[in-house]
Amino acid sequence: MTATPTLMPEAMDTARRDELADRIFSASLGALELLSVYIGERLGLYRALVERASTASEVAERAGVAERYAREWLEQQAVAAVIDHDGDPDGSRRRYSIDPAVVEVLLDADALSYLAPLATGVVGAARSLPAVLDAFRSGRGVPYAAYGADFRHAIAALNRPMFLHQLGTTWIPAMPDIERRLRADPPARVLDIGCGCGWSTIAIARAYPRAEVVGVDSDGPSIEAARVNAARAGLEWRTQFVESSAASVATETPFDLACAFECIHDMADPVGALRAARQSLVPGGTLLIGDDKVEGTFTAPGSPTERAAYGWSTLHCLPVGMADDPSAGTGTVMRPSTLRRYTEEAGFTGFEVLDIEHDFWSFYRVVA
Repeated sequence: MTATPTLMPEAMDTARRDELADRIFSASLGALELLSVYIGERLGLYRALVERASTASEVAERAGVAERYAREWLEQQAVAAVIDHDGDPDGSRRRYSIDPAVVEVLLDADALSYLAPLATGVVGAARSLPAVLDAFRSGRGVPYAAYGADFRHAIAALNRPMFLHQLGTTWIPAMPDIERRLRADPPARVLDIGCGCGWSTIAIARAYPRAEVVGVDSDGPSIEAARVNAARAGLEWRTQFVESSAASVATETPFDLACAFECIHDMADPVGALRAARQSLVPGGTLLIGDDKVEGTFTAPGSPTERAAYGWSTLHCLPVGMADDPSAGTGTVMRPSTLRRYTEEAGFTGFEVLDIEHDFWSFYRVVA
């Protein structure tokens, strides 16, 4: 057995040691509080506070949980400054409330500031850690389905507000000729690759009432959810959802526009999927890609967005992309130069970075 090397005090950067120790402690505290957000979101505890200030017993009754657990969670949330309280020293009488600003972050599914699903995503990723450890050892991957309903829900819920608020007002209008085509006759056809639970497909159909939109995803439960979501939105007649891999897209009638939002980097065969997308388009048709914003080259230490991209990639996106063999092994950190190379190998002739301001994604127009 090899002993852990001991550094002489004069050789140690104590400031760096202390900074890292503080970061790990802060990250642990944040993780515990994020898991408590998960409890509150899944059990309806936040929603139980929306109507009025309430005691622990009242919250427990509304949410259908045990009073003692409700009281512990409420106190934890108050200590973490997520919810408010009236200061009563008697814990049984103390009343808790939730500010409207907090409601928007934790409960308003249509708000761009809605971030409660991050907790759900982290829990989904954590549940798959044993499989991820095995993947590290074997070099194989972890199927998307192994991450379960929590992760599927998190992706759909996090992206939904962006799709509903920005896709038809900012992203597609950044391509004026495509915007005009989607509003013209005869009706345009749009292919939504990796549509997940359908919110991007629904957003396109809602923004462009004349367009026919087809969503494709290889995950069966996501396609089922997409059909339900479209029906609830009253758009089941102008949307179609197909369970299929992106590389197997086939159509007799070509599409004017194809979209691929935050999915190319997850694919084992991104070039094959891009080639299928190109073949599905009319001559000179456009593929709009929205994917995680990352630096042009490896940069360390990195920005918060770069750190987040690597975090999700290590725990989810790279293992999912490695689940099929052979695999390109792309991962979340897909540099623009990598995406350009993929599109050129797939036969696209034009590649443009669109001038769209966004905190987390970059957008690319690729021409067939």
